[in-house]
Amino acid sequence: MQRNRSLIYPTILFFLLPTGAFAHTGIATTVGFANGFFHPIGGFDHLLAMVAVGIWATQLGGRSLWIVPGTFVAVMIGGGILGLSGIEIPFIEQGILLSVLIIGILIAGTFQFSTSVNVLTVGLFAFFHGHAHGAEMPQMVGAISYCSGFIFSTFGLHSIGIGIGTGLQKFKTPKIQRFAGGAIALSAICLAVI
Repeated sequence: MQRNRSLIYPTILFFLLPTGAFAHTGIATTVGFANGFFHPIGGFDHLLAMVAVGIWATQLGGRSLWIVPGTFVAVMIGGGILGLSGIEIPFIEQGILLSVLIIGILIAGTFQFSTSVNVLTVGLFAFFHGHAHGAEMPQMVGAISYCSGFIFSTFGLHSIGIGIGTGLQKFKTPKIQRFAGGAIALSAICLAVI
């Protein structure tokens, strides 16, 4: 019970941070941060994948609760740097959709793998998301503020997923959690068709 409460305060603090960033007078920094922050939220595929990572990490439990989202953010930064550098990688959009599909299936099937397999899986998908964030950075914004924005946004979406997963575990509703995973996977198929 105490562990669940400890997640609430960082999440609340996180959502207060962007408000403070918007109050700064440096327009380029604010615009760059805002663009980066809203990029993962504005794309339904990014949003689904990042919330799903949090749900999956909760389902895995133990060290995976922080290793899986932490790996996602770390590798996403590396992919973002390559995207910012203009290095083209094929099949980025397909990789993003595949991440939504596979993580949804992993949640629905309650699959348990070793920590190294979980890290490799989430790291591969994070690379695709990061590259897309970096490659789609608007011109005339600062790269550091833009990257800071999508990093904070990703942490927030992972935290939402962890909150959802924790809530579902607390109320002992594994069928709903599995249904959510199936819905996430089905959403990937719908996005691929659209």
